[in-house]
Amino acid sequence: MIEITNETFYENQTWNKSLIWRKPEVFTSPEWVDLFDQNGYRLTLLEQEYAYANNQPYVLHGDQKALRKPWMKHVDRYPTTGPHINHAFLFERKGYSGVALDQLKLFAKTNNLVNKLVNYRGKWGVDFSMDYVDENGNSMEILHFEYDSYNYSEIQEVKRKVEETVVTVDWTLAAKLLLERKAEWINLEFFEQSKWKTDFFKLPAERFKMAAWE
Repeated sequence: MIEITNETFYENQTWNKSLIWRKPEVFTSPEWVDLFDQNGYRLTLLEQEYAYANNQPYVLHGDQKALRKPWMKHVDRYPTTGPHINHAFLFERKGYSGVALDQLKLFAKTNNLVNKLVNYRGKWGVDFSMDYVDENGNSMEILHFEYDSYNYSEIQEVKRKVEETVVTVDWTLAAKLLLERKAEWINLEFFEQSKWKTDFFKLPAERFKMAAWE
């Protein structure tokens, strides 16, 4: 049985609280914005500071730090045969406004790399993956759905559609049908296969890795 958690997105698209007792010269070093993730959700060291200042804690996601919340989970024992959730997360990345934005612009005067945060556009995202294995040696990803949006109402609607699908689909039957029709999708390239499966489950096409800067 799958349970949808009570976790929700933060509604704010931007952080507006500034860092306290931080002078511009503190942020002259490149590592504060090192490995800036233009398309994903990895937080730089400077973004982690603003997450703390704005009371929106990040978590460890693999070897990265991100604003991530658990979305769905198995209520009973994690299945070792048949359909099972690989992962299901809600993600966020924030832009900046108010005094936080003013402060970043000040930091950028001594470290131009900070302009990556100054111009960043906040977004929300969902990431759901349902896998399948069986005693006959079959293994596959039944559905992997990722969707990003700069619009809070839109991501809430997409989240609702995915949740409706997850609780109404017979995943064992869906896996059986996908195996029967494997020849139709197994040799497709990544995005074509994704489109085949989202059409199969009557979901919108995936959308992620969006350009982040305004």
